[in-house]
Amino acid sequence: MSVPTRDTVALHPDEAVGSPYAVLRWLVVAAFVVILNETVMVNAIPRLMVQFEVSESAAQWLSTAFMLTMAVVIPATGWFLQRFTTRQAFAAAMGTFIAGTVLAAAAPTFGVLIAARVVQASGTAVMIPLLMTTLMTIVPAHDRGRVMGNVTLAISVAPALGPTVAGVVLQVASWRWLFLVMLPIAVAIAVVSLRKLTDVGETKPGSLDVPSLVLAALGFGSLVFGLSALGPEASSPVPPWMLIVAGLAVVGGFAWRQQSRVRHPNGPLLDLRTLAYATYSKAIVLQAFAFLTLMGAMILLPLTLQDLRGLSPLATGLLVAPAGLAMGLAGPRVGRAYDRVGARPLMVPGSIAVVVGLAGLSLLAASGPLPLVVGAHLVLMIGLACLMTPAFTLGLGALPQPLYSHGSSLLGTAQQVAAALGTAVSILVLSARSASLSAGGASPDDAYAGGVAWAFGAAAVLGLITIALAVSMPNRPSSDAEHSAGAPVAAH
Repeated sequence: MSVPTRDTVALHPDEAVGSPYAVLRWLVVAAFVVILNETVMVNAIPRLMVQFEVSESAAQWLSTAFMLTMAVVIPATGWFLQRFTTRQAFAAAMGTFIAGTVLAAAAPTFGVLIAARVVQASGTAVMIPLLMTTLMTIVPAHDRGRVMGNVTLAISVAPALGPTVAGVVLQVASWRWLFLVMLPIAVAIAVVSLRKLTDVGETKPGSLDVPSLVLAALGFGSLVFGLSALGPEASSPVPPWMLIVAGLAVVGGFAWRQQSRVRHPNGPLLDLRTLAYATYSKAIVLQAFAFLTLMGAMILLPLTLQDLRGLSPLATGLLVAPAGLAMGLAGPRVGRAYDRVGARPLMVPGSIAVVVGLAGLSLLAASGPLPLVVGAHLVLMIGLACLMTPAFTLGLGALPQPLYSHGSSLLGTAQQVAAALGTAVSILVLSARSASLSAGGASPDDAYAGGVAWAFGAAAVLGLITIALAVSMPNRPSSDAEHSAGAPVAAH
């Protein structure tokens, strides 16, 4: 059997049942471990604020920096995955992640801990596009929903379970054990996986477009830093609005450069011709809003349960665990349902459930009965499961094969920017509303509760956009029609 490339058609069903599927299994396990670290620091924020004497707005950068780094690095993975084999890309990703984990466990200062999170995220950033591109290459179209449902476990459920894992560890040990526990697991998975993995793609020569990488880093970095600096407790030597405007301008320059390099021998760093496919464009916006609400909830709910309701990290973790587990169980079932009925019958009720869940948390999180809080959280996470698996499969399925790696990279970039923005916006709304109520004479607890209600309420309002997008999506990838309408795509 010839070795498939990432730019050729998917394997036939009879070719895709042996070793290639085993490759996916090992990639999913590794991805779950590294992506789990995206939210594992959430429950540790109160302790870190005390130990390092930093504000809540500063401490939340432990999560924001992780997500932002992924948003900066992921655009380069389209190039990276075409230049290195599956094993080489996997080894680089896991090696970088393990190095960051070691540095984090030994971090003597808050600045070093932030730097360690950046290193961790650099390794994690390679894993998502590697997993998605491999899936789209080796899995036939009729089976992608089922397989994508399992992949959802790594991409979506791992961040949801991060606070639970952290709560259990923090109940019996210091925050450093969040990394010390993860270290041997990551090393073991890396060693075993490298023995089992086989290469799925062929490498292609080409140099990295460094100016594009710099533009991506400056643009996305300025946007998220500017937004986070709007908080009342944050401080910045540059006015936040200037950072936001500058970030938008630089991102525009990045987009222009990508378009100008379409006919360059090495191609663009991130091929934005993916956005010419309407189904993919809608899917990427839908995923961005879904991740924005997901990460906002993942930050807000643990903070509320600990800071306002006085629960321990363990109790907090146990309360958020059912929703994460439910999302994990729903993923494969949603994937199989997608193969049978298509996307819209899943995404429309899923988007409605997201809004209902967020509205429920707005009313209940601060002072409502805990069983109802858990119930609202369950509704939110199951709704997200019904959104994400079909959107992944539908969006990438609308692209021609040569754009799979770039489509995966752009989708991952949008998700991480949205997640970072969701974190920043949640803290901003929480802080601003709390400060306003405090200035009006409210007690600290009442002010905090009001901030929580507004933050979840703002997420619910943004969630309304997902309903409109879900209704407008096709039921199946209209790839043939879209491809014939567009210009031919040459692989770089």
